[in-house]
Amino acid sequence: MFVLSLSPQAKMLRLAAFAALLLFFRVSLELSWVQAIPVSCLGWLNYVWRHVREKNTIAKIFQRTASKYPEKTALIFQGTGESWTFRQLDEYSNQVANFFHGQGFRSGDVVALFMESRNQYVGLWLGLAKIGVETALVNSNLRMEALLHCITISNSKAVVFGVEMMEAMKEVQSSMEKSVHLFWSGEGSLESALSGAKHLDPLLQTAPRHQPDPPDKGFLDKLFYIYTSGTTGMPKAAIVVNCRYFRMASLVFYGFRMRPDDVVYDCLPLYHAAGNIVGIGQCLLQGMTVVIRKKFSASHFWEDCVKYNCTIVQYIGEICRYLLNQPYQEVERQHRVRMALGNGLRASIWREFMARFGIAQVAEFYGATECNCSLGNFDNNVGSCGFNSRILPGVYPIGLVKVDEDTMELIRGPDGVCIRCKPGEPGQLVGRIVRSNPLQHFDGYLNQSATSKKIARDVLAKGDAAYLTGDVLVMDKYGYMYFRDRTGDTFRWKGENVSTTEVEGTLSRILNLTDVVVYGVEIPGIEGKAGMAAIADPENSCDLESFASQLKKALPLYAQPVFLRFLHEVSKTSTYKFQKMELRKQGFDPTLVKDKLYFLDCRQGRYLPLDQEAFDRIQSGQQKL
Repeated sequence: MFVLSLSPQAKMLRLAAFAALLLFFRVSLELSWVQAIPVSCLGWLNYVWRHVREKNTIAKIFQRTASKYPEKTALIFQGTGESWTFRQLDEYSNQVANFFHGQGFRSGDVVALFMESRNQYVGLWLGLAKIGVETALVNSNLRMEALLHCITISNSKAVVFGVEMMEAMKEVQSSMEKSVHLFWSGEGSLESALSGAKHLDPLLQTAPRHQPDPPDKGFLDKLFYIYTSGTTGMPKAAIVVNCRYFRMASLVFYGFRMRPDDVVYDCLPLYHAAGNIVGIGQCLLQGMTVVIRKKFSASHFWEDCVKYNCTIVQYIGEICRYLLNQPYQEVERQHRVRMALGNGLRASIWREFMARFGIAQVAEFYGATECNCSLGNFDNNVGSCGFNSRILPGVYPIGLVKVDEDTMELIRGPDGVCIRCKPGEPGQLVGRIVRSNPLQHFDGYLNQSATSKKIARDVLAKGDAAYLTGDVLVMDKYGYMYFRDRTGDTFRWKGENVSTTEVEGTLSRILNLTDVVVYGVEIPGIEGKAGMAAIADPENSCDLESFASQLKKALPLYAQPVFLRFLHEVSKTSTYKFQKMELRKQGFDPTLVKDKLYFLDCRQGRYLPLDQEAFDRIQSGQQKL
């Protein structure tokens, strides 16, 4: 437990420091006072320390929100039109808490939640949190081994699943521990129900609606687990404590100047941080109305925004590009949306997205579920994912450090400390870990080995520890950060570093915003990796001659893909991130790849079919690239 006792002199010093920081944001960065005050407040620890001292939790803070706005609409589920007030959400979560407490569940126990997004999803994990039970938020797309893995590693004593997940649960039931309780929710027949599973909905209807006795938990204790949607291996369970939930939700609320009367359109999965913390967090902590859609739909996006009077929309990954790829419809300019909130909007389509849909502000931020170095682009600087002061770097101890572009290992100086990047130099983003500071602590994963792999020593200073994001960013001379690549995605070709993110953006624009994945592949006897692009082309409509001609104008020779692979669709994670590992493994070998393959013949300046004969010539070095 953290203890804080400040003398009057110390309080005055903190007040002076806050005033100086506020003045810095106002004058040096030319931010308005409306911007400067909330951004400064985010760095102000007194607020956080108060929550620590008072042992507040997200459930307790929600209690105050519900008391303040009892009859205001909290959640709307687009799928059915079902609308819940804050009072109804509070009472439903109380019923969840009282029922599970009556079943013997206690603080520190874990319950897995496996269902598609809807109002009940929020009420279930919130209700469990009211009695200190931690929820493992399982990706609703997982099946078989991966599903069983997530339930097992969290040591869940029960699984609550949606009726739509019945078949998936039947596939793993025989492999689960017999002691795990099973509950299903939704409309379905008892005959088709899983053997031994109980229908939760009627059981909750008879449960008491009064507030349960609060658990002995505080601001720094576990709230729930979110599984990382990695493109390789089994998912890792990231620990989310109450403080982290509060911090992530508050960063966007105060930093982007949201208002309690805003209406958020949340079409992102609730088993991930963007949907459940950044989106739902505005409802629970700030009293906003949040519209939940089970799954993103490009064709119904603006129609929903108009219907529910949304003022803020959430995006992630490639969602904005999918919207731009839709044919024009009148409804896309009839909405009241003033802000698009999320991460992953490519700089190449940033202005086009704002102009076409009439969005005044793009609220781009950076921050993985478990990271301690979140960033925010609070003044709509095109292409940037955030800002950190170069004048007062100690205010927020994060930084970019040099890495080997081939191995992605940290590069250190003679003193053993990592070398910081200068403006314009790409480097891995790291955040100093300070255990005594709840805003800079790294909570890690349930797997201690996975936690250790994300921590490095002697990074920003001798003797320190820092969290490794695994992301390569670039900072300009003002302190604005720009996402470049995941570590391992950047590759070297012809003596130059190639950013897959930049090339993907260029190719997608040339190909009318289609899905494109770029990665590096090895060629025997040639240094570095050659660029390869996997392109979604279900209609076989790509004109290769025109494509090659436009590439020459848009990219330097070393950045132009040497190999092309045309497939029906590109595999993506549930958060619209491309999956590259399997594509990398298959490379350009026609015995492994059944899709159409091409290689760039530099002498002719065009792409030629890559058959077995051409593959053999490349492998033997006869075909020059």
